[in-house]
Amino acid sequence: MRTLIVFIIMAVIMSSCTPTPKQPVSEPVKMSIDGTSVNNAVKLLEAKHDPTDSLRIHRGVSQVTSLWRSTDGTAADFEKFCTENFVAGGTAQELLFRKLERNLEIFSGYFHKMDVLLKEPLHLDGPDPDPIDLMFGSYDPSAHLTDDFFANKIAFLTALNFPFYSLKEKTELGADWSRLEWAYARMGDRFTSRVPADVILNVSQTLTAADTYISDYNIYMGNLVDSAGTALFPAGLKLITHWGLRDELKSDYAAENGLAKQRMIYQVMQRIIDQSIPQQVINKDSITWDPYNNKIFNGGSEITGTPEPDKRYEVLLANFHAMKSIDAYNPHFPTYISRAFEEGMEIPQEDVERLFTEFVSSPLVKEVAALISQRLGRPLEPFDIWYNGFKAAGGIPEEQLTALTTKKYPDTQAVKKDLPVIMQKLGWSSADAQRISALITVDASRGAGHAWGAGMKNDLAHLRTRVGAAGMDYKGYNIAVHEFGHCVEQTITMNDVDYFMLNGVPNTAFTEAVAFLFQKRDLELLGIKANDPLKDHLMALDNFWSSYEIMGVSLVDMQVWKWLYENPEATPAQLKEAVITTAKEVWNKYYAEVLGGNDEPLLAIYSHMIDNPLYLSNYPVGHLIDFQVEQQVTGKNLASEITRMLVQGRIVPQLWMKGAVGREISIEPTLEAAGKALEIIKS
Repeated sequence: MRTLIVFIIMAVIMSSCTPTPKQPVSEPVKMSIDGTSVNNAVKLLEAKHDPTDSLRIHRGVSQVTSLWRSTDGTAADFEKFCTENFVAGGTAQELLFRKLERNLEIFSGYFHKMDVLLKEPLHLDGPDPDPIDLMFGSYDPSAHLTDDFFANKIAFLTALNFPFYSLKEKTELGADWSRLEWAYARMGDRFTSRVPADVILNVSQTLTAADTYISDYNIYMGNLVDSAGTALFPAGLKLITHWGLRDELKSDYAAENGLAKQRMIYQVMQRIIDQSIPQQVINKDSITWDPYNNKIFNGGSEITGTPEPDKRYEVLLANFHAMKSIDAYNPHFPTYISRAFEEGMEIPQEDVERLFTEFVSSPLVKEVAALISQRLGRPLEPFDIWYNGFKAAGGIPEEQLTALTTKKYPDTQAVKKDLPVIMQKLGWSSADAQRISALITVDASRGAGHAWGAGMKNDLAHLRTRVGAAGMDYKGYNIAVHEFGHCVEQTITMNDVDYFMLNGVPNTAFTEAVAFLFQKRDLELLGIKANDPLKDHLMALDNFWSSYEIMGVSLVDMQVWKWLYENPEATPAQLKEAVITTAKEVWNKYYAEVLGGNDEPLLAIYSHMIDNPLYLSNYPVGHLIDFQVEQQVTGKNLASEITRMLVQGRIVPQLWMKGAVGREISIEPTLEAAGKALEIIKS
């Protein structure tokens, strides 16, 4: 499941009667300081300070120049500000850093608390949000903070004294930096752009709109019938798209009439992708739907269905325009693609794409697929991209697992009470388990569930999960264990990392990796021991197949955003055609020979494409990291190893990985382990 991350504010699409937020127009940023003033400021500072400060002087003055506007003062004001506010390296710089860090944590923490509270009616289980809830939930209380920091010159002071380093420089130089130097570098990342408050607010409103559209996109499975009018799913089963549909499909490998259920879910997914799904069946339980023939019935009589009018792609397009509106204000990362990868993930997009294409092109894919086909006793179908029979739970009927979880977790209070117990089972001491879990609260989620870390030390992380009236079913439990992994990571890296500026992990792929480590142990935490001697090899194959699946989805996501930048005036209908075409192209190139279904659009079903722009690549990178970390912790205390890795904090990904497991992020460990597993299982 997704993690709520700092630079993306999650929430919902407003009802059709609610006006769409006005899109600010990006305009070229006009520089107000000329070269003469820049040279004057540099010369005055170099004459005043030690030569060892020369690099900081040049970079600091350059950074202030790129951010200074005519409203900030004249050229003379600029020169005066630089010469009066640059501090020498050493004790003076460290003192300034400590003051900035302390106060930035205060702002981060309390604005975050406001955001959490304002979004509760949107995120938590309860009555449907009213328009006023949507208005407050989409409001970003910190939207004007950056503007204020420029107005009172705090932003300029920070940019002047703490240089910005490129990703290449951080990667090459960072191995020799002290922890304080790394904290300085992260302070240098703090004010690299100057985005107007109305643009920030628009992004918040747009992403809030996207999240509610997805959070309220549920299918009532008991209302589905096949061409003969037969219902396959129990009444009252309500699944969110795509996560709930996908997880139900996975569980049906061990269910009665499992193949028929999977084929019906597959049909539902097809209707969502091409928007032929009737609006009357979205989040409503009063209508019967035959997804094969796309007919709907009310009280046994067929009625006319109204297709969803490309709303899915309208939401995606709104996300693009909101993110693109920031481009003109960000000189270091001038497109959202560069911000998502080089700034956010801190891995170049080209490198990520190369990793994925090399992986999905591996000859091992066909060999693993042949093994899956043999295990299933039939040719593979497109939805077998979600095959989960390598998991320890693959042979246990979900009903049995749900019987365990509903008894163990009748409500969120029971989940909360069990958190320290779970941590101790995973290797944490009683004291650490109590300390960390005390900073994590459990909320009943409206959506599929998510984790939301704190914004300052000693504040609460939020574990949001679905708990039904009968208790938490196995799907909800499995997701909750994943989200708990996020919360543990968030709590450790907020409270145990030595500098606030280094809190967190290098990118969200790393927190996904920690969450995967927790999630794959969900049965063990229930007391179900896997005695299969092939367990580790099956786990390697499961990780391989999961990576293969999500890498294709991520390739589609990246290509769609490239298309959007090439076609910024596209309509929702044109975007729908482009998404489906892209999904088919990726499928035909890497999946059709393996799973069949030429021109298959299935890779376009993921909800993250719609509500969390360019987040998807974090999952497959997370799988790769997870596997390398799993190899590192094997035979060791998991808690000690994970804690050791996490307290490195938010340095760049490849250096974090070297410190954690001794090598950079790579596809080779996953491929090597899958190849070895195939040899042993076949023999």
